[in-house]
Amino acid sequence: MKYFSFSILCMALVMLSGCGSGSGTPINGNWSATLTNTNGATAFVFSLTMNENSSTGAVTVSNLSFTGSPPCFGQGNTGTGTFTSTSTANGITTGNLQLTVQSGSSNGDGSNQLTLIGTLTQTTNNNTITGTWNLTGTGSGCTGSGNFTMAPAN
Repeated sequence: MKYFSFSILCMALVMLSGCGSGSGTPINGNWSATLTNTNGATAFVFSLTMNENSSTGAVTVSNLSFTGSPPCFGQGNTGTGTFTSTSTANGITTGNLQLTVQSGSSNGDGSNQLTLIGTLTQTTNNNTITGTWNLTGTGSGCTGSGNFTMAPAN
């Protein structure tokens, strides 16, 4: 009986060691994004809050706010996305994020859509998402593409 109890205790400890103290997915929280044109100049800067449903991979976006007043995105912008974890080892996760931002219906400069496709790299001290972006739309000058970097906002 003594060995059986010890075995049960060891199994319970092993199972609990797999449980983290974090919020689940590494993309949950506040982020800041910087988008650069193909020539390296800053095109957009925005902040947002992402919350992933770990069962479906669907990402809910809230608190979406562009710095300055980019004409392609006024008030009422919405964002949706998906996150797919590609690897988790030693508590470090990598994965793919696809995020779409749609301009609000009250936007005076047409209907515009910004798509970001990137890869999450998580380390023990830092998370970053890097990738490419593409802007399409009916607004004047509301097209473009380039690279982006996202990092957790403080």
